Amino acid sequence: MSTELRNFLSLPYDELEDLNLKAKEQRQSRTPIHKIQEERLKYLATEKRIKAITVLFSDLEGRLHMLDYDKKFLLKSWDNLTFDGSSIRGFTAQRESDLRLGIDWGSFYWAPADYFGSGKVLVFGEVIDKDGSPYSADIRGVLKGYAESLYKKEGYTLNAANEIEGFLFKGPDAERHYNENGKFEYVNTGGYYHSLPGDPLRTFIDTTAEVQRAMGFQNEKDHPEVAPSQFEINYSYSEVVNAADQIQLYKLICRQVANKMGLTASFLPKPVVGVNGSGMHTNVSISEKGKNLFWDPKGEEKLSKTGWSFIDRILTHGNDICLLLNASVNAYRRLDPHFEAPNQIKASPVDRGSMIRIPIGNEKSMRVEVRSVSPDANPYLVMYSIFKTGIDGETSKIKNLRQAERYLPDNIYTAIDHFEKADWTTKLLGADVKGRYADLKHASADRCPRALGTFVKAPEVQYHHEVYNQFLWNLF
Repeated sequence: MSTELRNFLSLPYDELEDLNLKAKEQRQSRTPIHKIQEERLKYLATEKRIKAITVLFSDLEGRLHMLDYDKKFLLKSWDNLTFDGSSIRGFTAQRESDLRLGIDWGSFYWAPADYFGSGKVLVFGEVIDKDGSPYSADIRGVLKGYAESLYKKEGYTLNAANEIEGFLFKGPDAERHYNENGKFEYVNTGGYYHSLPGDPLRTFIDTTAEVQRAMGFQNEKDHPEVAPSQFEINYSYSEVVNAADQIQLYKLICRQVANKMGLTASFLPKPVVGVNGSGMHTNVSISEKGKNLFWDPKGEEKLSKTGWSFIDRILTHGNDICLLLNASVNAYRRLDPHFEAPNQIKASPVDRGSMIRIPIGNEKSMRVEVRSVSPDANPYLVMYSIFKTGIDGETSKIKNLRQAERYLPDNIYTAIDHFEKADWTTKLLGADVKGRYADLKHASADRCPRALGTFVKAPEVQYHHEVYNQFLWNLF
């Protein structure tokens, strides 16, 4: 179709990077939201080449949803946007379906037109209940409220960075076609760090890194991972809500780039048995007025008492929150000790089988690395459960807590049982949201064989929350 008569926004990558880094700096410096809102509305009104605003939000399981609003409509109605919550799994029942969608003006992104379409900008939304309060099942809003309250009360800034692994498979929609093929096909078998320039995996990684850079991710390094056709693209630390948003964008970018190449980017934790699975190592720290509270040059492993107390609380509640960090049937294949799996409820500077690692750090970089997180988990639930548990959780009197012989569940049924029985998860989420989340996990588990066995079963892919297929669920 001819585009000669159209004049939609399509910016070079370096201009996109400048715009996104400026917006990121506003978030990090906590520019008052009314100032950002005024700036964004003025920009949208004067930039004639923008046709629509894509508003993003996530459901209870972490599935990303997107709504496109015509720019002229949004400028008139941005404070009165509604949508049908009953269509979102884990949100409202049909009888109470209407929800509002607020705009988080600080979380505004300019995206490359060649992957997101011309004339569009992205912004994250906030789900609001009918009475005007933050919606309890919108965990992004819960996380944001928690982070803001800690900043106001204690002066704390919660920081996070994630190492997100994934696989690149042949063919578009490879996950949806898994039941037909019974397997995933690699695009590369080179392994760790090894991929020739120009091969499909290297081209995918390079292109994805370019898009991330343009969107203000501030990349650090990227490379093929240990398993064949596996990748990891690292980027810098940021404030916790922004960090969780970037996880959603990271996966979206990977899927967009792969799809355009006729391939599939998959974040199933263990799509292929016999090779390393994919993790989402979550590095966290807390700062106060720019000072890293986890750093102590005289502390054990140079980690402060605050940092060790944070670790002890997470180890205490390791089984309680396992279902939040490992959210799918397939995730429990990854917790296999034969493939560097972090399934031991321990803390160690060197043992990669431990749930928590204390990486080498300095005054700026000292952090705690929670390794037992799968890349398909809801990133907002991951961040919220790790930080709130580490700050507000209990500390068990288990002898030798940091090195005790304790293990995470090896199947989702045990994880669900721990989650449902734990008082801590009720305090964390509230009884209503906890019940909804457990129901969703039961529904997925019940569609899959109880025993994992030695090969990946079609139902654990078909009914996976990120491979969501409404038609299949309705047929079950």
